[in-house]
This record gives sequence, structure tokens and C-alpha cells, in this order.
Amino acid sequence: MARRIGIPLVIGVLAMTGCSMFGNDRGPAAVSLERTTLRVGVGNVIDTAPLRLAVQEGRFAGAGLQVDLVEQGQENTALSRLAAGELDVAFASDVALFRAAASGTALQLQGEAYTAGPNTMALVTLPSSKYPEPAAKKSPTIAVNMLDDLGSLAAKSTLGTAGVDPKKIHFEQRPFDQMADALRDGDVDAAWMVEPYITKAEKELGARILADGAAGATLDFPVSGYASSGMFAQANPKTLALFRLVLGEAQQRADDPAVVRAALPKFSDIDATTASLIALGTYPATLNGIRLQRVADLMHNEKLISDRLDVIALLPGGDRPK
Repeated sequence: MARRIGIPLVIGVLAMTGCSMFGNDRGPAAVSLERTTLRVGVGNVIDTAPLRLAVQEGRFAGAGLQVDLVEQGQENTALSRLAAGELDVAFASDVALFRAAASGTALQLQGEAYTAGPNTMALVTLPSSKYPEPAAKKSPTIAVNMLDDLGSLAAKSTLGTAGVDPKKIHFEQRPFDQMADALRDGDVDAAWMVEPYITKAEKELGARILADGAAGATLDFPVSGYASSGMFAQANPKTLALFRLVLGEAQQRADDPAVVRAALPKFSDIDATTASLIALGTYPATLNGIRLQRVADLMHNEKLISDRLDVIALLPGGDRPK
């Protein structure tokens, strides 16, 4: 049976949305939702572990909302399916979401998924590498899972802090599970990896971390989130408010790393030993425009978007008064 949603969290989340689910000040009241089912795209299992666990435990169903999780191979697939109306809420990196918003796509953020912690994303090399420290190469070749996304943004920031000219970095797109081969074959000097691939490379290949990707300008960096189309958000404010409410509670429960480590083997091929070793970031329980603005501003500084993006305008009720 799903645990009852905490009233303080209900008040906090719904106050932000401008919606109310209370009647006569006696606690949660029945609400007429615009719809009772949401199709939510999901990706990286570590980032989305709290959502997956909440669905598995029936927490959304217990609140009156059926959440159908749709696995997405790549975040751009999720965003295109969102635009086509095949998803109601999409999971993607914040970089991908903000790039879409900056290009004119009407989006409303529905939750933050994951924030980087120490060594949760890093530049990785093998023991035989001739790249001993970040500044050792003036024009390194770096493997990233997607071009012009979080990997290249973090790598430029990390190597730039070490004195490397970001304009001289070469990026090669490789899936995470092929990065070890690229390192071994000498196709790249280092690979930007995230967990659990970092830990797997360390265990299986003796890989080492060249530089922590979550330091300096990317310390405690927002990584990923959930968004709906602006049109869907306008038509379904109560449904999405309830989604944010239950998601927020799930994220709050994930403050205990043991909860996430125990859940990961249930949703992926991450074994219990690897789950116990991986570095974990944090799971924000509420949307924070100031925190998220860091991502958009770094994107603007690195020319990933041409104009400064106002992230506050992407939050529920985020339009500033005229």
C-alpha cells in the first residue's frame, strides 16, 4: 500500500503551482484531475531511480494517478516524442531541455531529476594512458555520449579550469558502453563518463579518474529533469501538480543513498556490488530556478545557446508579472 503523502510537502508543492487540493482546512481532499494517466519518458536509471521506485511501489496510483513509464534510448527521442504528443512528460538532461527551450520549444519543467556529486561524472583514462593530468595535452580528444550536451559542457569547464583552451578540445561521440574500447584502441585520450560506467571501468579495466567533472563551475551541477510541453501543462495543471507532488516525495526519500542503491538492481543490469560502489549525486525534491539558471548561464557562456535563457519562465507559474 502506498504511504500517505505528507501534508507539509503537499502544501509546499501546491503553493508553488497555485493549485489547491484541500477542502475546509481538513487535509487532502478529492480533486477532479484533468486526466488520471500520464505517459512519462525515462532514461538513465540512476537519475530516474526515485520515479521508478515510486511507480513500482504504487505511490502514484495511491494518490489517484497512473504513471506509465516509457523507456527512451536517447533524450532527443524523448523530446521529439513529447512534441509529437506521444509522451506527456519527458526526461532529459537539463542541457537538452534548455537548448530546446532556447530554440523556441514551449516547455514547462515538472521536476528536477538529479544533481551531480563528486565523481558522478568524470574524465576517465586507462592505466596505460599517456594522459597523466588534465593539462598534459593542449588539444585532447575526448569521448562524449552526445555532442553539444552535458558531456562537452562539463569537459570544457573541467579542462578549461586546468588551463586547456576549450576551443582546442576535440570531441568524439561514443555510446557509454563503447567508451572503454575507444580508450583501449587509442581513438580518444579520455572519456567523459557517468555512473555506473565509471565504476565498471574501474573494476574491469583498472581505469582511473583524470578529473572530477563535478567540480569548479560544475560543482553540485543540475544534470537532468522532467518537462512537459507548454500546451499540455496549460491544459492539465492539476494532474501535473499531483505528479510533481508525488515525485517530490519520492526524490525526498532518495536522500537516503541506501534507498537508491537497493533499488538499482531492480531496474537495470547494475549488480548489487556495483550499486554499493558507485558515486551518487542528489535528488532535488522541488524545482529551484536559481539552481537551474546555472546550467543555462554556462550554456550561454559556452555558446551552446545564443541568448541568455530565463529559466524561471519555464517553471510552473513562472511567468513574471508585467
